[in-house]
Amino acid sequence: MLLLAGGWMLLGPRRSEEEKERARRLLLCTQGRVADAEVVDIEGVIVTYSYEVRGVTYQVTQNITPFFDLLPRDPTLLLGPASIKFSTKNPANSILIGEQWSGIRMARPAALTKPKGAEAI
Repeated sequence: MLLLAGGWMLLGPRRSEEEKERARRLLLCTQGRVADAEVVDIEGVIVTYSYEVRGVTYQVTQNITPFFDLLPRDPTLLLGPASIKFSTKNPANSILIGEQWSGIRMARPAALTKPKGAEAI
C-alpha cells in the first residue's frame, strides 16, 4: 500500500487527453513565436492551415471545438490570412487559436465589400 501511495505521489494523477491538449495550447499561447499562416480548409470543427518556418512549409489541423461558440456561424469567414503561434523547438507544434490568444483574421463577406473606386449607393 505504501508503495502505491509513493508511486502516485511521484507520478501524480494521469491527465486526460483534453488536459494535455489544453496545456500544450497554453504553453504555445505564452511562449510561442508568431508567424503568418493561411487557413485553407474547414470541415466541421477541424481547421486546416499552412505556414512556413525557415523555408519549410507545414500544413496542420487543429480541432477548434473548445472555441466553436466564439467563432462566426459562417466558417468560410475564417478562410484566408491568419497568424499562428509555434514552438521554436518544434515548428510543427502550432496553434491557430488558444485560451489566451487567437490568430484568426476573419474575412469580410463579399456582400459587405465593394471594389475600389465604386461609389456608395
